[in-house]
Amino acid sequence: MRHARSSANGSGILAGRSAGVGLDETGAGQAAGLVDRLAGVPLRQVVVSPLQRCRETVAGLARARELAPVEEPDLTEVDYGEWTGRKISELTQEPLWRVVQQHPSAAVFPAGEGLAQVQARAVAAVRAWDRRLADDEVWLACTHGDVIKAVLADALGMHLDAFQRIVVDPCSVSVVRYTETRPFVLKVNDTGGDVSGLLPPKDSSGSDAVVGGTAGTAQSA
Repeated sequence: MRHARSSANGSGILAGRSAGVGLDETGAGQAAGLVDRLAGVPLRQVVVSPLQRCRETVAGLARARELAPVEEPDLTEVDYGEWTGRKISELTQEPLWRVVQQHPSAAVFPAGEGLAQVQARAVAAVRAWDRRLADDEVWLACTHGDVIKAVLADALGMHLDAFQRIVVDPCSVSVVRYTETRPFVLKVNDTGGDVSGLLPPKDSSGSDAVVGGTAGTAQSA
């Protein structure tokens, strides 16, 4: 899950790891709605980026489930380095902007980290948590847009250079089921409605894909 809308999302500022960036009024409403939105989904654990906007997003849901969110540093926001706190309109004029858009695997933010490094740490963290927790159960990781896009690109078998094709809105849920041999991407950028696709199938022990496609129900995903 991407964090709900923050005070920086509508400001045109690249917040990055800046302190004190919490949810705005819209984001607070999105976060409050998670209790009902995910009511039909049992959660074994909530794992969260250490940044304020992610912690605020899952706080009410975690209380309702009597779960203590666990912070995972490797799911924190991209270290945008010298780009942090700058206006997006200014950044679009930087030569690096074109690299970020068209060749992100080569993009390294000045005095920050590279997007390839972000993908490596985030994918490793998600897979490690899944091995630790998942046994036909669901767990939730609340993190950031570019981090989620990088994880989804890996799960889809896409090169990181194509990850800008993925859209991840505030408070959206994307669902990946990891198996012994491959991930299955069940949902991308879901912002509400039917959550049945978040539930694991009755028989999720196999790693084979369904030949000819599924029957279109959550249990056959």
